[in-house]
Order: sequence, then C-alpha cells, then structure tokens
Amino acid sequence: MTQFLKFLLASCLGVIIAVFVLFGIGSLVIAGIAQRSDEPKDVKPNTVLHLSFDQPIPERTNNLQINPFDFERRKILGLQEIRETITQAKTDDNVKGIFLDVDMLASSGIVSTTNLREAILDFRESGKFVVAYAKYYTQGAYYLASAADKIYVNPLGIVDFRGFAVQIPFFKEMLDKIGIDMQIFYAGQFKSATEPYRLNEMSDQNKFQTREYLGTIYRDFLSDISKTRDISVDALDEIANNYTGGMPEGALEAGLVDALGHRNEAMDELRQRLGLDEEEEVSMLSLKEYNRSNPPDKDYSVRDKIAVVYAEGNILDGKGENGTIGDEKYTNIIEDLRRDDRVKAIVLRVNSPGGSAMASENIWKELSLARQEGIPVVVSMGDYAASGGYYIASASDSIFAEPKTLTGSIGVFSIIPNARELLDDKIGISFDSVKTTDVAAGITPFFDLTPKEERFLQQRTDMMYETFLQRVAENRNMSRNSVHEIAQGRVWTGLKAEEIGLVDRIGNLEDAIETAAGMAGIETFRLSEYPQVKDPLQELLENVMGMEESMVAEQLLQKETPEWYPYLKFIKELRDAKGAQARLPFVVNFD
Repeated sequence: MTQFLKFLLASCLGVIIAVFVLFGIGSLVIAGIAQRSDEPKDVKPNTVLHLSFDQPIPERTNNLQINPFDFERRKILGLQEIRETITQAKTDDNVKGIFLDVDMLASSGIVSTTNLREAILDFRESGKFVVAYAKYYTQGAYYLASAADKIYVNPLGIVDFRGFAVQIPFFKEMLDKIGIDMQIFYAGQFKSATEPYRLNEMSDQNKFQTREYLGTIYRDFLSDISKTRDISVDALDEIANNYTGGMPEGALEAGLVDALGHRNEAMDELRQRLGLDEEEEVSMLSLKEYNRSNPPDKDYSVRDKIAVVYAEGNILDGKGENGTIGDEKYTNIIEDLRRDDRVKAIVLRVNSPGGSAMASENIWKELSLARQEGIPVVVSMGDYAASGGYYIASASDSIFAEPKTLTGSIGVFSIIPNARELLDDKIGISFDSVKTTDVAAGITPFFDLTPKEERFLQQRTDMMYETFLQRVAENRNMSRNSVHEIAQGRVWTGLKAEEIGLVDRIGNLEDAIETAAGMAGIETFRLSEYPQVKDPLQELLENVMGMEESMVAEQLLQKETPEWYPYLKFIKELRDAKGAQARLPFVVNFD
C-alpha cells in the first residue's frame, strides 16, 4: 500500500510539473511570436502608408474584444491614435503618400469615418498623394476614398452609391402566433425601441424623426463628396437615385472614380508617383507598423494632467468588458481621477447608444461629484451619445458634438415578456402559486401582470424619465418642461442638438481638450487616457487560462461572422439587461 501511494504521488507530481513546463513553454512561444510581430520596421525613403481599416475601430486603442488567438491583430489602433499617426506621417519626409486599400473596410459609424476622412484630407494638404483602390466600394468605403486624389475601381467592380435607408424588423405578429405577449412600458412618444414588439410597422413619429436625421446626414454626406470630387450635390443625388455606380463604366463616366483597373495598375500608379522603375518594389508600411516605428512621445515630467475617459459601447450594470461601459468600472475610474490632485480636468469622449438607466445614473453621479470638487468636465461626442449616452454626457460643464453625431433620445422603456399562453395553451405547461400578498410572486413571465403590477411598472418607468429630465434640466440650465418638449425619446443630429440647447458647440475631441485646459487654467499638461487597457499578451494569457466555453464560442462567432457579430452582441446585451433601459433601438452601420 505504501509503495502504491508513492507511485501515485510521484505520478501526480509529474503531471503537475509537466503542466507547468508546458505552460511555460507555451508562454515563451507566445511571447516569442508577440515579440517578433512587435519589432519596429525602418521607415525607408519613398515609403507609402498602406491603409485598409479592415477591423472595427475603437475610440481607444485595444478597447474592444480582441480574439486572443489572433496573433496578427494583437493591437487594434483606436480612432484618435490613427488620426495622430496619419498626422505624424504628414510631416515625415520618408512618407510620400497613402495607398487607401478599402476592399475589406469594416463597418464604422459616420462620425468615425468622417474623422478618418478629414485626417486623410489634412495629409493631402502637405502636397503628398493619396491613391485609393477597391474591387467593391461600400458607401462608407467610397466616402473615405473620395478624400483621395485618384480613385481606382476594378473593371468588374461596383461603387455602391445609392443613398441611406433604415430597415427595422418587427416581431409582434410572430410573437402573437407563438403566444408571447411583450408587456411594454415607455416614456416618450418618439422612444421607438419598443416598437418592434408592439407594432407591425414604424409609427408616424418614428418615421418623422428618422427621415429628419437621415436626410440631414445624407445631405452632409453628399456635400462632403461634392467638395472633393467636384460634382454638384444635385448631380450626386441623381447618381445615387439612378444607381449609376452599380456599373463600373457608369461610375467612371459620372466622375465617381478616375480609372478602371486592377490592383497591379494602382500599384503602377504608386511607382510612377514615386519615380520608381516598373519592376521596383513599392516600400509600404501598414498603419500599425508605422505607428510602432514612430511611437508618440510623452513628457511624463509634466505634472498637470487632463484625463481623457473613453466611454464607448453599451452602458451596462457591473464591470463590463472591453468596448462596453460597465458602471462599476467607470465609477471607479472617475472616483480615482477626482481624488488625484494631478488631474486638472476630465474630458469624457462618449460614443454610446445608451443602455442601463441605473448604470447611467451611477456614472452621472460620479461625474457630478468631480464637478462639485472643482474639476471641469467636458464632453466630446462621437458617432452616438444617445439616451443613456446623453444621460452621462449631461453631467458636464460643456458638451461638444460633431455635426453628424446622433444624440438626444431622452426617454426610458421597460419590457416584460409574458409567456403564459405559449407555455399553457401551446406546450402544456401551467403554473400555480400560493402567495402571502398580491405581489409576493414578483413579476414573472409565467403569469399575466395584475393592474397593480402594471401601475407599478409604468410609475417606475415614468419616475426614471422624470429623473432623466431633471438631470438634463439642472445641468443645461433649462426648465423641466422645455427639456420634455425636445425629449420624448427623439433622436437629433449634433447640428440640431446645438440649435435646441442639448449641446454647446460643434467640435471634435481636440476642441474639447482645449476647452477643458482653458477651464482648468493650465497651458502645459499631458493627456492621460482611460480606461487602462491591459497589454495584449497579458490579456491573452489571462483569457487562455480563464476562458469559459461561452467565451470561446463568442470569439469564434466574432472571427467567423464579423458582419453579424455586432447584432448577436446587441441581442445578448438585451437578454442580460436589468431594469429600465435608456438606449437607442437600432445598430447603424455606415456602408
């Protein structure tokens, strides 16, 4: 028996040692791969910056879910760092131009795409060239490519230039057929998030507001392209209406593109502009490679800081994950900042369609405390700052929006599914109960709501809405009634929001930082960015060691169906939502 125990313990010890050795070797292999991929490359004379934007672009570098098994994409540059990198290339004598290769352009918001386009136009102002090529231009890709001084499309390609549309699926009839009644409580006649569950088509109010903001963004879209392609807005509208870009020859004749050609012909164009021979190789660096070779300089000796807090994604209860705004994580960040005497101002960059009303309130409170302690808070809005996104933005001294930002949507809703008919009549499962009070069983999907419960839920929703109105009113120096008049869940563009007093100025993140510095009375400062994003290698190892089956499945979905993943994630977040919601009812892709 003693001998058996010895062998057993020795075997167990051997297994443990083997696991540690294998893990150590695996870590070294992973670290070696990471180190090789991170080695900076020389920026040679006559270099061309190769821009593809084939991954979703976060506001803050790596502030999104990154597939831990994708060693090639361990660093996803954020929008602001991309703009800084292109600006740096503008003044680099070794960089002669940009090759905009947008065949696989990832879907992005209109404001984010506009920011990228403006950075490319600014690059061109230095006299350097920008050449664009694609086999197939989505509208977002073409909008970006219209900043180039020469645009190629494949001889069999398409310029998918056709105008904007919103398409919303409605589920009410299907839910009625299977026996599920969505019991809905909302505040705000324009709060359309619940319409797919209570109507079979868009309400008149929703059609009106959608037509308003979609039309405004479309006119700006045409105006921007008109200036760089020298085609009138009316002519562009006619081109879109006739779908002229659907045929490559039509796109060429209409002036949407400059040449039909394959990729090698676009490369010949680059050689010609660089003065290279026909067989010479074009020296190209990706945006990430150039960024790695030219890391931004920071003077850490400067004591005063302006904290830039990136609030991007849906607002959730709890800690949340990268690319979401978990109230637990963000309240901790803001609390730490307001207790740091080196932080002289906070700039909140909001790119969020909203989410949990409770989480929004908690973040609002921390920002309000920062202001009470004398720290200026300035907001810069991105693609969205709507519903809960506007809720947290309202806790500021000043709000900047970009012209095409979607904001407002000041409203609240709650949805309680009732599956009694499905379970009882169609499946044969019934529930019964014994209660000490009328409400002891709580609100469940197994029983019809009583009048008392319906009254409670509507009162709760109305209370949330009133709180929302009061928060906005006291911070925007408006009356409750004047806020209610422009609220009602209605969505506004940044330009219109400035007119009605929901934002103070039209401007970008740099404008917000400049204003924050002025309010703080400082001229010399350094920027400190939040949330802190872990080193990708460290996060990879943590994910591999602690990954659950659901996380593996989610990573596979993200890798195999990137175009559908945002919708799947949206449904998952709705499933996990708690309490009243203050969020936009849709996902907008600019393509």
